[in-house]
Amino acid sequence: MNTTAHHPAGTEAHVLPTAPAPAAAGPRLVGTAAELRALPRRGRRAVVMTMGALHEGHATLIRTARAHVGPEGQVVVTVFVNPLQFGAGEDLDRYPRTLDADIMIAGEAGADVVFAPSVEEVYPGGEPQVRIAAGPMGDVLEGASRPGHFDGMATVVAKLLHLTAPDAAFFGQKDAQQLAIVTRMARDLNFPVRIVGVETVREDDGLALSSRNRYLSATERRTALALSRALFAARDRLAAEETLRARAGAGSHSEARAAGLAAMGEDRAAADAHALAYAASADTPQGPAVARAAAHAVLADAARLDPPLELDYLALVDPGTFTPIPDTERAPEDGPYKGGYEGEAVLAVAARVGTTRLIDNIRLTFGPAVPQSGPPSAGEPR
Repeated sequence: MNTTAHHPAGTEAHVLPTAPAPAAAGPRLVGTAAELRALPRRGRRAVVMTMGALHEGHATLIRTARAHVGPEGQVVVTVFVNPLQFGAGEDLDRYPRTLDADIMIAGEAGADVVFAPSVEEVYPGGEPQVRIAAGPMGDVLEGASRPGHFDGMATVVAKLLHLTAPDAAFFGQKDAQQLAIVTRMARDLNFPVRIVGVETVREDDGLALSSRNRYLSATERRTALALSRALFAARDRLAAEETLRARAGAGSHSEARAAGLAAMGEDRAAADAHALAYAASADTPQGPAVARAAAHAVLADAARLDPPLELDYLALVDPGTFTPIPDTERAPEDGPYKGGYEGEAVLAVAARVGTTRLIDNIRLTFGPAVPQSGPPSAGEPR
């Protein structure tokens, strides 16, 4: 994924470093808005917002931010467990607080400053009376499962953008709906900041890195692998279908030809001809339906494991609006079938394993590659 810096007019592009350049004494820890404002500002400033419990996924965000601003810039990491985005019965009280370790990880990844305010510092006088509403994008998928979550998230992100005043803010693609909402908020409300998405970081076995992974037992973790495997199954099945459809489009293929080959004893050629004829048929399910079916098959198997995977949702959506993508499209005036959806999409999944709720997603492209309609990067540089 491209995370190349976009530079304001009149400034020079720095050569991106191959390694982070943390301060020799480690990052400076500040806890108040006054301290943050008093910090001398140098070069461009990037912010990485976290709720702490940092892991390699956060470290990747910080290293990407450091590369963006260069050795002369400034990287601020915020550590704040935001109560507004936790609903009743969620894990606010048990969410891990590991500030000392967070400071060390942030420093090693290239952070200059760690801003770790208290709840009272961020919300003086109690919960804010005026908040950011995430709108329709915040009411679906994660928003439907966690009502009010995205309003709380957007409110604290807006506050932290004001407090840190960055040129660019970096968010993980793993929280794709959050990234889309923050991108849209920055655009709609004219925040003078560039929002940059960074690819999901995974364990060697494919599990997306998350602070909540530490809650999983060994057997629960094995079940949780079904989330990433379902997404990869959809990606691989889609790639195979696109290859087959491209071959089918290159010539004339029919079931009659396949039957003729079978009658001649050409079993392998007949099987290939059957597949090409199926791919060429107007009645054959197109990309979105095929991707969903491949992912659902893996998740259905995981639901029979011990412990089982309890699926919340599997959704294929537009990356910029999070509106659902249909299985097929029709020509104008309800004309004949014209083929499958073409363009970028996010296949998102959420499920519970034991008491732990996990999310994951993958970006897919249907048909010819087209410009992306939403994240991973949007907004305007300072």
